[in-house]
Amino acid sequence: MNLDAETIQKSLLLGRWDSSLSSETNPVASLAKAVVDGDFRTVLTSSYAQEMFKANPQASVDQTCTDLFSWHLPSVMDEQERELVQLILAVSCLHAFVQVNWTGPDLNFKPSDVISFPLDQSPITEQALTAKAIAELAYGGEPAYHLAKFPILFRFAQIILGLPYVHIKYAPWWKLRVTIVHEHLLDEPAPLSPDVPEFLKPLIGSTTSDPDLTGRLLLERGLLEHVFSHDKAAAEFFVHAARATGLRYELTGALGRRTKFQKNDLSQLVLLAESRKGDDSTVQHGPTHEVNDLHTAVDGGNSRKLPETLALNDDTLLEQTEFTSTFAATGQSTLSHLDPSSQPPLHPLDQCILLSLCLNVRNTSPSHGLTTEQMSPYVTRVISHPQNWSVHTMALLLRSRLEASRTRTVERSTLQLQALIDQMPTADSELAERLLYFHSIPLPSKWEMERELALRFLSLGVVRSALEIFERLEMWEEVVKCWQSMERNDKAIAIVCDLLEGRKEEADSVIAKGKDISTSRRTSMDTVREAKLWCLLGDLEPDKAVEHYEHAWKLSKETSGRAMRSLGAHYFSRGEFGDAIACLQRAVAINPLMSRTWFVLGCAYIRLEDWEGGRDAFSRCVAIDDEDAESWNNLATTYLRLDEAGKATHYGPPRKDGTQTDKAITFTNKTLAFRALKQGLKHSYDNWRMWSNYMIVAVDVGELSEACRAQARIVEERADKVGVESVDEQVLERLVNAVTQASDDPDHAVTAERQRDTTGDVRSPNEGRGLVGTVLDLLERTILPRVSSPRIFRTYARLLTWQSRWEDALNAHLNAYRCGPAGTFEKGETDIEKWHEAVTDVGEMVDILINFGPRVEGSNWRHQGRSILRTFIGRSRDFEDEPEWSRLSEMLDWLRNEE
Repeated sequence: MNLDAETIQKSLLLGRWDSSLSSETNPVASLAKAVVDGDFRTVLTSSYAQEMFKANPQASVDQTCTDLFSWHLPSVMDEQERELVQLILAVSCLHAFVQVNWTGPDLNFKPSDVISFPLDQSPITEQALTAKAIAELAYGGEPAYHLAKFPILFRFAQIILGLPYVHIKYAPWWKLRVTIVHEHLLDEPAPLSPDVPEFLKPLIGSTTSDPDLTGRLLLERGLLEHVFSHDKAAAEFFVHAARATGLRYELTGALGRRTKFQKNDLSQLVLLAESRKGDDSTVQHGPTHEVNDLHTAVDGGNSRKLPETLALNDDTLLEQTEFTSTFAATGQSTLSHLDPSSQPPLHPLDQCILLSLCLNVRNTSPSHGLTTEQMSPYVTRVISHPQNWSVHTMALLLRSRLEASRTRTVERSTLQLQALIDQMPTADSELAERLLYFHSIPLPSKWEMERELALRFLSLGVVRSALEIFERLEMWEEVVKCWQSMERNDKAIAIVCDLLEGRKEEADSVIAKGKDISTSRRTSMDTVREAKLWCLLGDLEPDKAVEHYEHAWKLSKETSGRAMRSLGAHYFSRGEFGDAIACLQRAVAINPLMSRTWFVLGCAYIRLEDWEGGRDAFSRCVAIDDEDAESWNNLATTYLRLDEAGKATHYGPPRKDGTQTDKAITFTNKTLAFRALKQGLKHSYDNWRMWSNYMIVAVDVGELSEACRAQARIVEERADKVGVESVDEQVLERLVNAVTQASDDPDHAVTAERQRDTTGDVRSPNEGRGLVGTVLDLLERTILPRVSSPRIFRTYARLLTWQSRWEDALNAHLNAYRCGPAGTFEKGETDIEKWHEAVTDVGEMVDILINFGPRVEGSNWRHQGRSILRTFIGRSRDFEDEPEWSRLSEMLDWLRNEE
């Protein structure tokens, strides 16, 4: 039998049947086409499926799904054909599961129609198979969502794709897709199986000849990274996917109006984007027949039923930005030919890529990627040309999320989300269309969409409506939070106790399941979820928390990461750090993706002065989330407490003047601490405490230009609140010393980072003339306009003296005098110590006038000196009997005689 196996595989991947394939005379090709068309009933009730899902003669409810069925096809088939049929059945099971739980509408068959039991064998009920599949889908200590419909179909797909494949090169891609769907089934993302990176390797070079396949693969790999909140890695994959498909896009500005009453055109953000073109200058991806389909979508889009796009109906905001200019401010951009208000349609795959770039809605600053304001043009660009049911649904969902926090758009945001949920069960569009780009977007499951709606109600204070949804979804942790928000902790405890004691059944299916399964078997299958309920009870009853968490741990047979996380946090809050470490180590061993768990573990290590353990824990924190500024800060702290061999030391932290307490802290570890703080500050720019730590360490490692930058940030953040306390005067003096005490000889520049001045000399930016501009800028533009003190002015004067700026230096000394003890000495003051300090100040000021005055052209320094002395003498007549009084008189007489 001649089969074009590779073309069939590509058709399955792309969700479009290649017209070059003949499916009429080939039963295997016919099955593949049925999968592409969404006719899963035909595929899963075929003779091939009957063979694959034939129950073993000794099958019983106590067996796992792997042992329950034959998983074999007729041996008369050749190897390639058998593997291809396996893949077709796996894809059919996967997409049938996706249909009933993600895209809708409901299936037209049941799992019992798929499975064949021998005539003399009692069939296992669907409820039993559902319970078995849910139990087996629990992974990494995280339970699978127990109300997912027909999970046995997904389990079938998993098992079939786990069979060996030699002739089917795209089988690993389907394993990737199954992995992503599985992660969405779990309560929290669990670490990938060790074999996942291995089976992804063959995919890298398998699609280079087809840009669309390459784009899809890169996009889906990015979505896998997104599942684990690896936003930077995900964004890189998304950008590479855009390059692969030929998508060109640019965020820019164009004149337009955003409100109904706006009279003047202002620059508005707009995304210019264009898919690659074919020979006929139309949007083209893939084979020619796809172009025709796209024309149908564009030209006849109104005839296709798409998700309802709700109008804003606001009395001020326009539905969308009205651009009054046909030119965007793109400069030399290759997209400058596009009219912002009339851009061409994008290919749906390119729309998926643009939406993926907007997934990280939590962004608050450009350092995190796209901000909320920047995301809106991306979503608007996709919504403006609906091309596919699922893609348009995802675009409306993202717009709903973006609008959720704005007063004028929050109503539409919530109603739009409700409309998207209501459309799921309907058959308003073909199933094949809904599944076409399902794997290219992170479309939430039905229960996740409803959960999001409930959380939206909570944010609006509509607690009762949220509670109803959570109870229907049996998301008991959220139910408990709702009751706690209503200050009904007793009600929350009662619900959890009822669930644990069986007085509150969770669903009709659970009751039905109980009729077919023994109590012991039912208990063993539900242990992961039951353990989570015991943890929830431990949260609600702090006095019995340890007992409940330990019971959950034993019940789960030591697989519940939630139990150990909760118990570790409980011990930490009570200062029992040794016990906390033991529990948290078990928790991260089960699920090492929990950044918060690593963070608490690192803090526990620090409390016990186990700096090596703390370093390892916080290193894992920043590896999971490199935007965790607090973890970077704590990582720097651990480096400052380690000696050269990496072993823990008990030395104190650096003193405020930047010098270490013990010289055993090596330069290497100080440099690592400096780098950690520098990374953390990218994501916590307003944290003055981190800037302070960074400044001290920067001074210690010789990065003085960075120390200047840090001191400037601290002053900008704190000067209005604490005044001169925002300046570390010791650090400031060290910075000036680095300028004034360095040699002018360029050969003495010691740092690796050097710069050339206009004369060609090599200068270090951390000393001498290479640093002077930075220090002057710090003093003149940042510090002195905000705060002042005698020490700061004298430090500034010393720098000016080094530059031979005599007049400026003299004025700086005079300013130091004015805000010092002598300049602020009031008549009637009785503090003898303050008077002695003031006398010293007066003497020093007179000496400075004598030394600097003659160097300043036109300076009447003698008159200034006499004025200072007369003023101070007049204010301190009460101290005429003091021995130092004569010193004041002698200085005044000397100045008079000099003139």
